[in-house]
Amino acid sequence: MNRLQSAVRSLRGPVALVASFSLAINLLVLVPSLYMLQVYDRILPSRNLTTLLMLSVVCLGLLVLLGALEWVRSVLLSRIASRFDVTLAPLVHRTAIESRLAQGPGADDRAVADLTAIRQFITGKGLVALFDAPWAPIFIGIVFVFDTWLGALALGGVVVLLLLTALADWLARGPSDRSQLAQQRAASLAGNQFRNAEAVVSMGMLQRVTERWFGVHQQMLIEQASAVERSAAVAAVSRTVRIALQSAVLGVGAFAVIQDRITPGMMIAASILVGRGLAPVEALITHWRQFTLVRLAYRRLTKLLARGADAAPATTLPRPAGHLKLEAITVVPPGTARPAVRAVSFEIPVGESLAVVGASGSGKSSLARAVVGLWRPLSGAIRLDGNDVRHWDRDQLGAVIGYLPQDIELFEGSVSQNIARFSDAAPEDVLEAARLAGVHELIQRLPQGYDTPVGSDGSALSAGQRQRVALARAVFGRPALVVLDEPNSNLDEAGDQALSGAIANLKAQGTTVLIITHRKSVLEAVDRVLALREGALVKTGSTQGFSGRFLPEMIAAIEERAVQSAGGAPALTDAKPAESIEIKAIEPADPLGTAGLLRPRTQPESAPKP
Repeated sequence: MNRLQSAVRSLRGPVALVASFSLAINLLVLVPSLYMLQVYDRILPSRNLTTLLMLSVVCLGLLVLLGALEWVRSVLLSRIASRFDVTLAPLVHRTAIESRLAQGPGADDRAVADLTAIRQFITGKGLVALFDAPWAPIFIGIVFVFDTWLGALALGGVVVLLLLTALADWLARGPSDRSQLAQQRAASLAGNQFRNAEAVVSMGMLQRVTERWFGVHQQMLIEQASAVERSAAVAAVSRTVRIALQSAVLGVGAFAVIQDRITPGMMIAASILVGRGLAPVEALITHWRQFTLVRLAYRRLTKLLARGADAAPATTLPRPAGHLKLEAITVVPPGTARPAVRAVSFEIPVGESLAVVGASGSGKSSLARAVVGLWRPLSGAIRLDGNDVRHWDRDQLGAVIGYLPQDIELFEGSVSQNIARFSDAAPEDVLEAARLAGVHELIQRLPQGYDTPVGSDGSALSAGQRQRVALARAVFGRPALVVLDEPNSNLDEAGDQALSGAIANLKAQGTTVLIITHRKSVLEAVDRVLALREGALVKTGSTQGFSGRFLPEMIAAIEERAVQSAGGAPALTDAKPAESIEIKAIEPADPLGTAGLLRPRTQPESAPKP
């Protein structure tokens, strides 16, 4: 049983209380019918004004009680809805984010909206109709007591309305489902276009992307209109049936009065009871689209929370020192079938730094996401101080890891809040992180210093400022491991120098650093280099001897060596030792590929002989 089902079961007590109020409310609904019965059958024949006055006072008091009970029932439903939301909202939000990481963009984007839909349903008239519907047979049964033919007529009307309800569900289900899918696709498409508004407008794509979005939006409108029109047609028919049935009850009742089978009061009471008995059935038809949407929302949330989000909390492990080891990991990005990282193994001792290089699409960012625990390897293991990262509690692991993704995302709030990861950190800890990242002076020049709002998505800051603030966030709290994915892609020369200084500071305090980079300035600040090609580890070694070679040339040389070795062609022999990277190939006999990796050497190794 997942948390959604547990939350629903925990509401059985309050729901039972609401049902008891519904019992009292529906009993009090009989008051107008009884009042009319007494007026027509006793007061009018006797012309007793005192009895009329007392009966009216009692009826008025009971109707006031009816109104009070309906108000209390509404308050109870509102509090039940709030309790349901408070119980599940944090879990749904967290699980939706984790599910997006596991399955890719678009996964469970509507999870919070689905929870809101269920909460609104609990406080809406549709659920009240469900509580009142079981009383319809009782009202019809009372009509049967008055007269069999009147009861049969009322029962037939209920059967017709129930058939109309089933018809409404059958007619609207297909268009409603298709409308939901089209709405999700249109929202996802619009969000992507909004995030890339600069490219859309600057390159003259505005008209075309608008037409593309409107095509999906129009499909949603068509399906939605179809569902609404079909439901409205059935609702109109049901309303007509109810009104006609009440009139028919009066007609048949009048015939029964003429034949002296019932009294005039029974005729009026029967008409009121039939109207009351049919009202919740008609409400079910009117709100059937809401029932359909809530059913879909509940199904999606059940599926979301059944994916292991209710697993028992992981055992709290000691804070790691930062020893990172990858054991033949293979990583497949969410939503794809092709591995981005293939059987990669390496090891970084505590306090050392490693740069991962390679051409675009070689799997560098996928490797970084796997190391910080965002993507789970398909095979192999990633160990921090010997413990598989999957065994760590997610929040505990996040507190000892610093991560600077390639796509910088700051959150609405102040610079200080973003650096502190929105924790209740002491100001001196925020300042320490800013100084460690070399961004303290830059923040001081902002309009409000550390209290400067960054705006939505960090829009109040430039790209370089966002990257440097995000770097301070990554190093906040003295993490044991820091992973930087293209940390200087938006930095100027001063930013590059600050980054190199930050790497040196991290190493000095014993932090392990993994950097994804294409720029030589960062390469010079690290201890070792690892090259990837098409997701596979090609070579690894120290950076000695590369002072005169640009990083793109180094990557090209490494890949050329790998291509020639794979194809049986001679390896490069004209590379001078002073210009080559010190590398050591992974030997076939070492399945993890760790033998000789990251082992310090004193002299650069020349290119292997063919």
